[in-house]
Amino acid sequence: MQIPHKVPFCRGYTPLVTRSGATADMLMDFGVLSLLPGECWEQASETDEQCFLLARGSAGITWMVHSAGPGPVNADVSRTDLFDHGPWCLSVPKRTRVVIQAGPEGAEWFYTATDNPRRFTAKLYTPEECRSEFRGEGTMRETSTRIVRTIFDDTNRSESNLVIGEVIGLPGKWSSYPPHHHPQPEIYHYRFLPGQGFGLTAIGDTPYIIRDKDTILIREGEVHPQVTAPGYAMWYLWVIRHLEGAHYGSATDTPIFIDKHTWVIGDEQKIWQPKRD
Repeated sequence: MQIPHKVPFCRGYTPLVTRSGATADMLMDFGVLSLLPGECWEQASETDEQCFLLARGSAGITWMVHSAGPGPVNADVSRTDLFDHGPWCLSVPKRTRVVIQAGPEGAEWFYTATDNPRRFTAKLYTPEECRSEFRGEGTMRETSTRIVRTIFDDTNRSESNLVIGEVIGLPGKWSSYPPHHHPQPEIYHYRFLPGQGFGLTAIGDTPYIIRDKDTILIREGEVHPQVTAPGYAMWYLWVIRHLEGAHYGSATDTPIFIDKHTWVIGDEQKIWQPKRD
């Protein structure tokens, strides 16, 4: 399912995915929060864990658990752009109040929430803590090399019901490849450099042209390879919702690759190349 968005996000919060109606089976709320310079935003939930990922701009953020415990924690964060600078990401449990005050440039955030009864410590993930890798490097004649930034998953946030990260698709190259699927719902949200760029994906058997600010919803069992158009870089946020008894990436539930395409990550001499006269 594709959710297109062709214009700048309006001031305040724009919901893109909700736990009701046509997107209820995604089990997550997701949207974009746009704040003007100096503008303040406050958010809390009695039932949900929440995640705030800075897209651009600067802000002061404060978070505090509602019940008795440590006092408020404050931090100043900034990010010039999505492509050349790593993410700041705040993850908080239920009953935590978060206050964001935008800096002089304003600020844009990606917001995700899902139900989670567990109590755990709120944490601000810094760009230095984000695991970044050139995935696919050295295979498939570099046709699927991309940058994968994993902010948190079961290895460093086992109490969360979410997995969150970023991918930068390099110009003309594939990502989410070899084609794979998993039972957990996943959200992709895209940005391009330059902004008029585009890419393509196939969700199951349905093709989509992806443009700046689009969102793609991936449901149980849907295969989702994608490719970036030459000349453009494609950034996308990926958020996965764990399922009860089936955590994404666990030893018993890793991504499931399509068997007939897994050969491409083996002997690349088998990959056809044109002969030059």
